[in-house]
Amino acid sequence: MSAKDVIIALDFPTREETLSFLDQFPAGEKPFVKIGMELFYGEGPDIVRKLKAMGHDVFLDLKLHDIPNTVNKAMRNLAKLGVNMTNVHAAGTIDMMRAAKEGLAEGAQGEVPMLIAVTQLTSTSQERMQKELLIPNTIEETVAHYARNTQQAGLDGVVCSPLEAALVKERCGADFLTVTPGIRFADSAAGDQKRIMTPEKAGKSGCDYIVVGRPITQAEDPVAAYRRAVKDFLGA
Repeated sequence: MSAKDVIIALDFPTREETLSFLDQFPAGEKPFVKIGMELFYGEGPDIVRKLKAMGHDVFLDLKLHDIPNTVNKAMRNLAKLGVNMTNVHAAGTIDMMRAAKEGLAEGAQGEVPMLIAVTQLTSTSQERMQKELLIPNTIEETVAHYARNTQQAGLDGVVCSPLEAALVKERCGADFLTVTPGIRFADSAAGDQKRIMTPEKAGKSGCDYIVVGRPITQAEDPVAAYRRAVKDFLGA
């Protein structure tokens, strides 16, 4: 698994659509993929096992957020799937994140997956965060504070927008991972994302992993779009 990589968000409702999409890639090309709520809730744990058996690294993106005991037990089960990365919500408190890490380590059958925490969703604007969530600080201050809490809990990094990646690195150090959705090509539609950046700029802004969904999955040539994202992000 690369230290920097492009993760494709497999935002499909069924196993069939997911495998049909991945079948477009040559046999030796196995991109890092993200399984989110839509696909996991539709197909269950077997879709994770299938993609791992096919040779893909998997980021299981379920954003657990509950009392520490519940999250601990859930993570024990998710660890058994052999995922490479999974996550919780940083808003669940330091105690909850620590419980998640402990459960992941207890359930892992081999290498312990990377565990990261969501700071603020890339669909959340500062105005909505302040008015609807009653968080008075700026997006940047809130993300940085959540990142420090995540680091204190012993996790590997955070999910943040690419706009905050450099700040997270500044506050938490170069080795603290930043996983960034909200990636769009300059000629792509923003969709429901508010805080976005191109792959090329993300590569220069402290992002370790970028998560790209619709600009790849809905492209006329998804394989070419994926390779474009890799080239732009890694500069190779």
